[in-house]
Amino acid sequence: MKIAFSKYQGTGNDFVMIDNRQSVFPAQNTGLVKKLCDRRFGIGADGLILLDYKPGGMLRMTYFNSDGNLSSMCGNGGRCFAAFAKRCGIPGEEISFEAADGIHTALFTGTSPVTVKMTMGDVTTVETGSDFMFLDTGSPHVVKFVSEVNKLDVKTEGRVIRNSARFRVQGTNVNFVEPAEGYLFVRTYERGVEDETWSCGTGVTASVLAAAASKKLEGKQESAVQTPGGKLKVYFSRNGNGFREIWLEGEASFVFEGEVEI
Repeated sequence: MKIAFSKYQGTGNDFVMIDNRQSVFPAQNTGLVKKLCDRRFGIGADGLILLDYKPGGMLRMTYFNSDGNLSSMCGNGGRCFAAFAKRCGIPGEEISFEAADGIHTALFTGTSPVTVKMTMGDVTTVETGSDFMFLDTGSPHVVKFVSEVNKLDVKTEGRVIRNSARFRVQGTNVNFVEPAEGYLFVRTYERGVEDETWSCGTGVTASVLAAAASKKLEGKQESAVQTPGGKLKVYFSRNGNGFREIWLEGEASFVFEGEVEI
């Protein structure tokens, strides 16, 4: 059987997108998801996303890591999902959908590529460790502030933290952050991909909130972020020791479409 797909990317974080409103994709087939995401033997992507409806009619985003396993929220994936939904003919100036961590709303500006500004879930606590911070922005994230982040071996350093005794069972993504003049530079090791990705939306969000919690963004309620794949922006409001009214903004680009045999 052949199935139609689209390829999208958000600041270099790339995804296979499938319109599954007719329930045509075998979502339980972990090996198939892994094969489609493989960069040598498949389409190639950091993850695969299904668009369908939940009972009651709301759009639903289902996200799989490139290892084939069902995963938690993906921020750049959510922005690309919203852009894909528009391309699939979903009407409206804004789109709301359900993901693993709850309801998100996306707003659109511009075209080719479109800029998507998307709500993120509230963050109630930020844990501070000896040399890291830990918080959940729809997916779990360690944040470490470093110098000369461009010289860091993110894959090696991130894997050590991800597989440490503290995080081995649940797993965590790991962000290495260098504050610069007017922005943060963020590089991320992603669980499920088990490598550095060019960008991570939930990781960028976690990095900005960790910077705010550690008073590196004193007086600010937003921050620009540079990743290896491009620029994003995060907006937020303080809520005691946590954060609310969190938005993630950046471009979401259609790359190509086609059919693949499954």
